[in-house]
Amino acid sequence: MITRTSLLLLAFMAATSLASTGKQTYIIHMDKTKMNALDQTISSSRRWFDAVLDYITELSAEEEENDEPEISPPELLYVYETAISGFSAKLSAKQFRSLSKIDGFLHATTDELLTLHTTHSPQFLGLQPGKGLWRPSVYSSEIIIGIVDSGIWPEHVSFSDSGMPPVPARWRGICEEGPKFSSSNCNKKLIGARAFFKGYEAMAGRINETVDYRSARDSIGHGTHTASTAAGNVIPGASFYGKAKGTATGMIYSARIAAYKVCYPGGCVSSDVLAAIDQAVSDGVDVVSLSLGGLPRPYFRDNMAIASFGAIRHGVFVSASAGNSGPSSFTVGNTAPWIMTVAASSIDRSFPTSGKLGNGESFEGQSLYSGKPTKNLQLVYGRLAGGQRAEYCINGSLSPDLVKQKIVICDRGIIGRTEKGERVKEAGGAGMILLNRENEGEEVFADPHVLPATAVGFSAGNAIKKYINSTRKPTASIIFKPTSYGDRAPIVSEFSSRGPNYFGPDVIKPDITAPGLNILAAWPPTVSPTSAKTDNRSVLFNIISGTSMSCPHVSGISGLLKSAHRDWSPAAIKSALMTTAYNTDNRRAPVAASGSGQAQRADPFALGSGHVDPERASNPGLIYDIAPADYLKYLCSLNYNSTQISLFSNYTCPRKGRSKPGDLNYPSFAVNFDSKTRNKTLSYKRIVTNVGAPMASYAVQIDQPGATSVNVTPKYLKFNYIGQKLSYKDELVSERYVLRS
Repeated sequence: MITRTSLLLLAFMAATSLASTGKQTYIIHMDKTKMNALDQTISSSRRWFDAVLDYITELSAEEEENDEPEISPPELLYVYETAISGFSAKLSAKQFRSLSKIDGFLHATTDELLTLHTTHSPQFLGLQPGKGLWRPSVYSSEIIIGIVDSGIWPEHVSFSDSGMPPVPARWRGICEEGPKFSSSNCNKKLIGARAFFKGYEAMAGRINETVDYRSARDSIGHGTHTASTAAGNVIPGASFYGKAKGTATGMIYSARIAAYKVCYPGGCVSSDVLAAIDQAVSDGVDVVSLSLGGLPRPYFRDNMAIASFGAIRHGVFVSASAGNSGPSSFTVGNTAPWIMTVAASSIDRSFPTSGKLGNGESFEGQSLYSGKPTKNLQLVYGRLAGGQRAEYCINGSLSPDLVKQKIVICDRGIIGRTEKGERVKEAGGAGMILLNRENEGEEVFADPHVLPATAVGFSAGNAIKKYINSTRKPTASIIFKPTSYGDRAPIVSEFSSRGPNYFGPDVIKPDITAPGLNILAAWPPTVSPTSAKTDNRSVLFNIISGTSMSCPHVSGISGLLKSAHRDWSPAAIKSALMTTAYNTDNRRAPVAASGSGQAQRADPFALGSGHVDPERASNPGLIYDIAPADYLKYLCSLNYNSTQISLFSNYTCPRKGRSKPGDLNYPSFAVNFDSKTRNKTLSYKRIVTNVGAPMASYAVQIDQPGATSVNVTPKYLKFNYIGQKLSYKDELVSERYVLRS
């Protein structure tokens, strides 16, 4: 995860850089047909982008003579020719204005900063060695997973190529050399690696090579973690200081990995991400995994949506994290209907602690601290621990005289959770209890604290504060217990971004949920578990949380389905995952969602169609397939104009018979009724394709939503062969005043 401090620092550096150069980085979309035609008219030694940049220079020079002269010509960063058509460049204001005069120019956006949004999870997901999707006859080593992230630590045992067959002949990628990264770092497992940093350096200045690498080597840990979650090797005995001990494995451990580094300590820049997606598709990956994103926006203004559409047109499945801005509504990102948008939820494993207050009351929490229990020590909080904002344990707020050899109570907020522990330790504290605020509810993170520490939910935090205020010398002790299994799960995580889909309300987002809380996976040995300068620990596996962790689970599982069904389209794989997802937990109760207060029943805007079930998804019976042209018709139904549509494809919207947004053959329905409308009827059609038994019949079952009646015709679908397509009609009527159903 990226701290607020680093984002502000990057913004300051970007402003300084732009002020000193008078230029800004733009992502420029061009008409592919016209650019191909331009290539045919110029000399063989030059390309269309050379001609476009020359023309920009000429046009900007023709502006009024009184204007100041141009500082320098345009600076080309990347050319995009596979997933999208266009380029990114640093342009002055005059150069930017000249774009509108170029034949073939479609649209330009300023570059933006994006953010980075397992030993037991395969078993929790029902994957078993030698069975189902993990049986040898199904499991293919031909699948290539493209990880667009913070790079990779190539020497990690999770990426060893022992026993692997030769690299697939269709692979077109390279192992790019750079600082601390040579071509020999790639092998038959890690078959490709590249770094994209031109956009980042244009925004933030040259990478500081004392803390990061201008190569595919990972200095953050995030990319190594996500890569091993998706497709890491089988590693027995993996653990974090003995916690979560077991066999670590990626979802599709036989797959090949291609690493595309786009994220650095200050964040991930859009122009670099687009270059990576474009290159990954050109290289021949089967899946692109994107554990990053930005704010929700209309699809024609969403560069990741545009690039991802280009990927699925080439048959590449795109999985992306939903974001970590929950539990507020309308926060979900990566919402284009062709992207698999993944929420995060828990597995049935926890890392419990037990605490006891001086009055005899006990409390439960979680922590990854692996040392000895604390003694019964005095508790301090707020003004009894230091000065202003000491309740948040921020830098400089704690007084060593007040906290030495005591357990410090810290509220969450302002700085990171493990950073609070650092501040307590620096001030001489002997332990820490981290309290959730009301909006964070009862869900707690297990963190690798640098001192004896535990995190507790909001209700336990209130009880602790009440005790502190009831006595002159409050005390407490903390005990750290072994890893626990069998907890209630899944529960959608509080941080997981929620729908509805603001810019496409007829498509429910997120699509699905997957394990994302307290996930153990590979980690660079040079990066401490907390990434803090004062943390000198070195680990091979780390436990972290986020939709960044749930996304690669689905990326790997999609690779499993691609391996089992090589003729399935990205939409078919997505449909199979969504229609077979489950909505009951391991207690046979409805899946819950964490948030303010106690966990409540999760709605589709929290978990989408449900929790991913790999084995059921391999045999869904029916699929809702969608061709690229169907997505374009959907964009037409959103009343996009011809220029906006052309960002995705050279497609002309039909003048007559234009479809409604809800007509997209999506595996889920989102029906929107006006709040003042009553007895309004909406009808939708869906087409399903038989991929199960040749002779099969399906009957309709309806779980009637409140305030709405549903009628489906026909009531039965009878199939006679594999590949047969049949349709049904869904009619919904609002029975009383409702906002949505």
